[in-house]
Amino acid sequence: MAWRNQLSRNLKELRILFCQTSPASAPARSFVEKNYKDLKTLNPKLPILIRECRGIEPQMWARY
Repeated sequence: MAWRNQLSRNLKELRILFCQTSPASAPARSFVEKNYKDLKTLNPKLPILIRECRGIEPQMWARY
């Protein structure tokens, strides 16, 4: 996906919040497992914060 290496040009920070066990957070956990390594490799200076919190609804925040 070509968008991965463009993130650091437009974003200052990316935050991902999800529950460790909730079925509603399964897509967020899957996204992190599949994409985190490539995102950090292509955008080494972009802060990517991942927070797990029991019972929280999955959220993704982008700070411009």
